[in-house]
Amino acid sequence: MALRSATVPAPGPGEVCVRALFSGVSPGTERLVLSGKVPESEWSRMRAPFQEGDFPFPVKYGYAGVGEIVAGAPDRLGETVFVLHPHQSLYCVPAEAALPLPKGVPAARGILAANMETALNGLWDGGASPGDHIAVVGGGIIGLLVAHLAARIPGTKVTVVDVDPAREARARALGADFATPDAAPEDQDLVFHASGQPDGLDTALSLAGIEARVVEMSWYGTTPVTATLGGAFHSRRLTLRSSQVGRVPAERQARWSYSRRLSTALSLLREPALDALISPPVPLTEAPERIPALLGPEGGGLMPLISYDTPADIA
Repeated sequence: MALRSATVPAPGPGEVCVRALFSGVSPGTERLVLSGKVPESEWSRMRAPFQEGDFPFPVKYGYAGVGEIVAGAPDRLGETVFVLHPHQSLYCVPAEAALPLPKGVPAARGILAANMETALNGLWDGGASPGDHIAVVGGGIIGLLVAHLAARIPGTKVTVVDVDPAREARARALGADFATPDAAPEDQDLVFHASGQPDGLDTALSLAGIEARVVEMSWYGTTPVTATLGGAFHSRRLTLRSSQVGRVPAERQARWSYSRRLSTALSLLREPALDALISPPVPLTEAPERIPALLGPEGGGLMPLISYDTPADIA
């Protein structure tokens, strides 16, 4: 990681200029980008909105920015907004790309919007229903957000499964039970896998009941993955379903735009317990040195939060 200077022109017609307050670093995707593990076949599909540069490097990446509108549409000056923009202290975007944070959503928590959107899309892909017993393998950001949404469906019993017992408190704060893999409940109606580890996929498959669906939400980049499909996978007639936020599920596409989905994700961030998923703020000037470590074990699975205290001006 490195800091670069850029000239930001005044906003054009239909644009607003946003001065950043915070941005979040996705522990899954951005760790793979930082490691150069985006497969060449996915370079085009994995481009972030407003990305500059091309994979593998150099590339300006990121999609979890929160800031204040400081120029552009006069009636929107001072709004706190979420933008799918790379990490940058000041930027201009089309006005429709800057979504106002709903009342009750603090600026720092707003960085979870893109991840909440991924979790919402995953829940749609899974088809969770009232009363379902649901396991979520992987207690990272995505897994916990999926568990949080699933636990709000009436009558569900949701269990987060993770090898790290330290993640139990977060799971329970978000409405889910917790278990290590050796004590995880079996015969589940629906299982989500979000650990990012191939072994976790085997755990997910082992917990699914007859005719159940396993939703794969981990993205491995260039890492090869093997799954144990020679056991009870076929006899239990399991369905392994991929989930990726790049597309709205087919049955919703006629009614749900990307903007509607993201706005809905923002509205789901009012729960104060979600703050437990975010790291203490890291000043932008310290980000190149500190963020790589926070994306590893040192980060404890939290979402690194970059804070912007340095004034930035429009050219």
